[in-house]
Amino acid sequence: MEKAVKTTCPYCGVGCGVVATVADDGAVSVKGDPDHPANYGRLCSKGSALAETLDLDGRILHPEISGRQASWDEALDLVAGRFAQTIAEHGPDSVAFYVSGQLLTEDYYVANKLMKGFIGSANIDTNSRLCMSSSVAGHRRAFGSDTVPGTYEDLELADLVVLTGSNLAWCHPVLYQRLAAAKARRPGMKVVLIDPRRTMTADIADLHLAIRPDTDAALFVGLFSHLVAGNVVDQNYVAAHTTAFAEALTASGAVSFTEVLERTGLPAMQLREFYRLFATTEKVVTCYSQGVNQSSSGTDKVNAILNCHLATGRIGRRGMGPFSLTGQPNAMGGREVGGLANMLAAHMAIENAGDRDRVQRFWRSPAIAEKPGLKAVDLFQAVADGRVKALWIMATNPVVSMPDADAVEAAIRACPFVVVSDVLKETDTARHAHVLLPSLGWGEKSGTVTNSERRISRQRAFLEAPGEARSDWWQLTEVARRLGFAEAFTYDAPAEIFREHAALSGFENAGSRDFDIGAHADLTSEDYEALTPFQWPQPAGQGSAESRFFADGGFYHADGKARFVALRPPETVRTNADYPFTLNTGRIRDQWHTMTRTGKSARLSAHIAEPFAELHPRDAMEIGVGNAGLVEIESPQGKAIVRALITERQARGSIFSPMHWNDQFAAKARIDVLVPAITDRLSGQPASKNVAVAARKFKATHYAFAVSKAKPVDPGAAYWALAKAEAGFRLELAFAGPLDDWAGWCRRVFAIPQGVEPLGYADAQTGDIRLAFFDGARLLAAFFLAREPVAVARNWAIAQLAADHLDLRKRFALVAGRPGADKPDPGATVCSCFGIGVNQIVAAVRGGCHSVEAVGKSLNAGTNCGSCRAEIRGIIDGCHATAAE
Repeated sequence: MEKAVKTTCPYCGVGCGVVATVADDGAVSVKGDPDHPANYGRLCSKGSALAETLDLDGRILHPEISGRQASWDEALDLVAGRFAQTIAEHGPDSVAFYVSGQLLTEDYYVANKLMKGFIGSANIDTNSRLCMSSSVAGHRRAFGSDTVPGTYEDLELADLVVLTGSNLAWCHPVLYQRLAAAKARRPGMKVVLIDPRRTMTADIADLHLAIRPDTDAALFVGLFSHLVAGNVVDQNYVAAHTTAFAEALTASGAVSFTEVLERTGLPAMQLREFYRLFATTEKVVTCYSQGVNQSSSGTDKVNAILNCHLATGRIGRRGMGPFSLTGQPNAMGGREVGGLANMLAAHMAIENAGDRDRVQRFWRSPAIAEKPGLKAVDLFQAVADGRVKALWIMATNPVVSMPDADAVEAAIRACPFVVVSDVLKETDTARHAHVLLPSLGWGEKSGTVTNSERRISRQRAFLEAPGEARSDWWQLTEVARRLGFAEAFTYDAPAEIFREHAALSGFENAGSRDFDIGAHADLTSEDYEALTPFQWPQPAGQGSAESRFFADGGFYHADGKARFVALRPPETVRTNADYPFTLNTGRIRDQWHTMTRTGKSARLSAHIAEPFAELHPRDAMEIGVGNAGLVEIESPQGKAIVRALITERQARGSIFSPMHWNDQFAAKARIDVLVPAITDRLSGQPASKNVAVAARKFKATHYAFAVSKAKPVDPGAAYWALAKAEAGFRLELAFAGPLDDWAGWCRRVFAIPQGVEPLGYADAQTGDIRLAFFDGARLLAAFFLAREPVAVARNWAIAQLAADHLDLRKRFALVAGRPGADKPDPGATVCSCFGIGVNQIVAAVRGGCHSVEAVGKSLNAGTNCGSCRAEIRGIIDGCHATAAE
């Protein structure tokens, strides 16, 4: 019987509700949950493709010890034994957990409790350190707590929305949809985008401030001075609810308007217009994300923003306030349970003796960590120098995502004992595990997550656990029991953990702490299963509390007041003669983190199928890279080779490259290999947006494109990038020299059976080689080689993997690499949701569709997640410009 289950998307921090339906034949379909208040039925391209990522290909289904299958008892005995031995010989700080915003809150809670309350060390940190810890530090410095004051509704109620360090259209698409819809309803609403790059989010921006990298703090410090000079300060709010205003004003006064211009590189007219808009608009929301946080001055940037909202009293009221947009589905849940090395559970402070005593009494634990543990970058440096001798990595891939990633890999490789809990057997990190534990994935595990607006939602299982895969909380509980802590880890279900988590949040609270969900401390298992999304705080006995914070003060410093922070923006220019470009790393629309989930979807790989670097045309020309050429990027830490994407969206002297690709999908594209281990002094967050690099043309003798039924193995090329395709795989390649036997290479790489001979040709003059291998009517592989980047209709070639090739003419058409007149090439994919290509959109425009809405009505493109609407608009404008010439 068909079963529909309400759950939550496992991607970004928006926390969209999803309805997963399992049909009688086991097929899964997903759609947005119309009742969930985060998305009201909307989903982005990644969320829409969730059902395509649920196969068991590559899954680890049994525990492994040194590569051999083992029982759970053997594996867990070994983990507990080695951790116990290491602690006994070297102390609690010789072991560490590195966890993830992909964990559920219940997993996070048990990990934090075990490490901080029973092992007695705070050496547990999370990959959330890489995305929002500067926001946490800024909140705690200003508010006395890690509190996000507002709600998503405020973006729709505001008259001015400032997006800084946030490519909302690609990184938080559903919020972008909500904002775009609100702007369409109220055309008077203004949107300001602050970003060195002209991203797709600029499509709805009334003003784009293309600031120099890392100058956000100067911009907002200057804004603070402007607000004071213009008498925009809410004197009553400042006097009643804040301190240190005079100190902040003195510091900001040292930064003149001229200095802001010089630092940011903005035209004076643009800067004045932004300051005017902010000063004259009461309802202002400032959304900030990784572009602010991922900086050596990230915390100061956050406090520069908070200072402006505190000064104007624009906080905690409808349609106004600062808003931190988290990157992961449960980054907020991790903060709630103390998943960061410098925090305790329930938003309590590890440096506060009273909080330590309170948590220890609640847990009845034998020990409590007395000082902050090692933050992520420091933690892996401690692994490298031998201070940490046993490491447990859960649900994350630091060999790809950490800065100075090669050094991190070397540290993990050399660590005496490494445990990895994950869903996939082959990741860049899992290959170094002494013990590999199979975890449950999305659709199999059950628990809660918290989104960016403090809304707690359920993730529910709708699939059976595959093989011997188990929940992360169960793995931790079993190890805790083996370490001698059985009485404190008696959990048999996630509902029990959630009740304890809720009870701790309300324990000796009485309004003294922001995070309080004590109303759920007595939740029955049935109530937990039926739990609907809710926002905290929800204290016991008080029902639903106000959903916003700080409109009337009530901050969490001892005096109940917020703190202004005196700021003098630091100099952050890092380029030099040897490394003259600034690299900015980030995300793209259709991939997620290190692609362990999204890499399984052919639809998501169709939009951008390989790693790339965005370059300004003048920069590309100066280094000799043409369209579709390859570029080698180098820093003192390492090198990467990626495809050149030449576009005027990029500022001169800057390069953007995504952080998703890894050694399973590309030859040399782990972009965080290039990023130095420079961190913010307060938050410990790495600076991933301002990296000094050199760039040069990668000199290849041959380029190739291939499609194949079987997954290619070990291409052995200087450059390769693999992607899932419909009915098979696609492969981009470049070679540093010719081979003697290209047919033999194809046989090896594409697993062509003996006796299958290729159809094809070689052109001695041009160097082109075309080979196709058929098994009856079925295409096994097609290979296209040239001395320049290969001009092949890629989406059409991919479609041939599922086509019938009994007709010899079809085979020759395939070898030619061009579709016939009856099979038009759709072109590069623009709309992933509906698989619509650029050529189809161009044809629709030429056929009379002169607006994004008209194209959507004709082709459906842009009508689901909306993330491609800016690209569609650009294609329409390009067609009109061409027609006008």
